[in-house]
Amino acid sequence: MKDYDDTTAFLHQWGHFQQVVFFLLCASIFPNGFGAFSLVFLTDVPNHFCLVPEVNLTQDWHEAIIPVEVVNGKEELSRCSRYRLDVVRNLSAQGYIPGRDVNLTDLEQEDCVDGWIYSKDIYQSTIVSEFDLVCSEQWKQPFTSTIYFLGVLVGSFLSGQLSDRFGRKPVLFATMAVQTIFTFAEIFSPSWTVFSILLFISGLGQISNYVSAFVLGTEIFTGNTRVLFSSMGVCLGFAFGYMILPLFAYFLRDWRSLLLALSLPGLLYLPLWWFIPESPRWLLSQGRVEEAEAIVRDAAKKNKVEVPQVLFDDYSVHAGKIETHPQEHHNVFNLLRTSNIRYTTVILCMVWFTLSTGYFGLSLNTSRLHANPYISCFISAAVEVPAYISSWLALRYLPRRLSVICILLFGAVSLYFIQLVPQSLSALSVVLEMLGKFGITTGTALMFAYTAELYPTVLRNTAAGTCTTVSRIGSCISPFLLQLSVYFKYLPYITLGTLAVVSAFATLFLPESFGQPLPQTVQQMHQRERMKCPFITRKECSKPVVLFESQL
Repeated sequence: MKDYDDTTAFLHQWGHFQQVVFFLLCASIFPNGFGAFSLVFLTDVPNHFCLVPEVNLTQDWHEAIIPVEVVNGKEELSRCSRYRLDVVRNLSAQGYIPGRDVNLTDLEQEDCVDGWIYSKDIYQSTIVSEFDLVCSEQWKQPFTSTIYFLGVLVGSFLSGQLSDRFGRKPVLFATMAVQTIFTFAEIFSPSWTVFSILLFISGLGQISNYVSAFVLGTEIFTGNTRVLFSSMGVCLGFAFGYMILPLFAYFLRDWRSLLLALSLPGLLYLPLWWFIPESPRWLLSQGRVEEAEAIVRDAAKKNKVEVPQVLFDDYSVHAGKIETHPQEHHNVFNLLRTSNIRYTTVILCMVWFTLSTGYFGLSLNTSRLHANPYISCFISAAVEVPAYISSWLALRYLPRRLSVICILLFGAVSLYFIQLVPQSLSALSVVLEMLGKFGITTGTALMFAYTAELYPTVLRNTAAGTCTTVSRIGSCISPFLLQLSVYFKYLPYITLGTLAVVSAFATLFLPESFGQPLPQTVQQMHQRERMKCPFITRKECSKPVVLFESQL
């Protein structure tokens, strides 16, 4: 059967058709950027202390009723306790002065039975202040992020198989609708439980439409355009959306207003249904040759090029066989059926897990980088721009395996070095943490392309969905990974660095895809041998022109 890229070479790589689809697919990624990390602001914990009801207390006792605690070497007001109100009221009525007539350390304390007062210096409200997710309920704050990522996990698992079964385009728009509708519905949550349920459902569509858009674009584009789209296009679309988030959050300090602003842009994407086509590759793999030809002929018309009289004659014969014999539907179990595919899948899942844990762990940690969370978020987002540019250069000129190994080790070393920085050089710690995120972000962009290059068309979206599903386990535990700093300040960084080193070693055993065309069948994937030497050079790769066609 003739290769799809060769058959459609007459379209060229960057005509009007490709330009429109390229920018529309990239634009569809924007909501993923500001949606994925809105939890940084929605779940941030404002400064708070126990509410003291209006009672007859002297000014001295009003100021002394909240105990002072030492946290990380600094004195601050207790967030979860106060001196017993009835005792304090009696001492105040008798004219005792705290600290002079009464030793405060001898007084009995009680919980914040009347609620809390939350600082509004940064936020008007968050879900933490709205639903009192503090003190005994503090565990709900990181668990909220975990619930969201559990939704992303389930969505990634289901959408990959649905996309391979029903098409890239329907799943793309269905998941975009889920994300938009349920993000808007969160505004009306009367309780944390309802909010969490809606958050889980909105998470179903979060990364699912990202993966669907990614696979759709990589199957439509060829050559350098595919390289540009897979390494920079969708990734920069995500990064720009991420960079817009702190701007929204800065002007909208109330969590309901922020959610409203983040959900409304989803309505703008409805008209895209008439401009974004289905993947011709997928249609051909399903035997729907006439529909694929119609899309290619429409593309030729927009690009003003002539169409060969016969386009997919080999595929037409293949389609006849499909009609004669029931078509085999591939699912996640096909990723484990043979040893070659099984080893590849297991190693990729390990690398994806590491990258997702590190990426979301460092991204959710942005509130600790700078006193101003908006600046912190912007810095964390801005670091992704050079990371995606670096991934684009690596994908064009370097072997996949070598690139992934080097960038994982770079991120690990940066995170390991944080514990060696003295406290007086806190700015250097921030730089090292951002270098670590730079490495992990670059690795994530590389793995999207690398994963797609290794699997055939009939399994590509299922494989991408499965790998992202496993990676979401890492994102689910990342909020709690940050809590390890309670036991040892640098334990989260050491954990992430160790995972990166182990994943770099495992990557040695993956097959190389640099300079090879995208496999279209499972048999073609089996024919791809694993290199004995993990570091191949560009010279060893054949057909340098095909190099760019191998990119996802």
